[in-house]
Amino acid sequence: MTGPGPNSPHVGPHVVPSHASRGRLVVTHHELVAWGEGVGRASHPPMIMAISGPLGAGKTTLIQAICRGYGVAAPVTSPTFALVHEYAAARSPVFHLDLFRLAGPAELTAIGWDEIISAHALVLVEWPERAGDRLPPGHVPIDLEYAAGDDTRRMLLAG
Repeated sequence: MTGPGPNSPHVGPHVVPSHASRGRLVVTHHELVAWGEGVGRASHPPMIMAISGPLGAGKTTLIQAICRGYGVAAPVTSPTFALVHEYAAARSPVFHLDLFRLAGPAELTAIGWDEIISAHALVLVEWPERAGDRLPPGHVPIDLEYAAGDDTRRMLLAG
């Protein structure tokens, strides 16, 4: 990712929403998509982003935006049942993992986890808590939460 600047999404080893206090920002759907596209444009492999949040918070929407910004031309869909989708982009492959249906870290081997996280790729992981201690250090944590009292906005916590 690019270095810090006044509107840069990257500060140190974490992604931080520009103009956000301590990496927290309340966003509309449109703002979430725009932020995700910016993160995708600024990302460079190898990179692992761990995207957490409750059902319906916008994880897949954010991942679709990151992929679009990264240069993925194919439609990006949730891999809830397939667990892993791979997309082509000029800079590197993109792996989108949805770990929701996994019982825990022991099941990661069956989906090729070690190969995926060691690939020269952009790796986007939904429900990363299911990976437990197998989520490597240096991953970029991004959390989405419902904004209190406003179901049209999300709290974006990054870094």
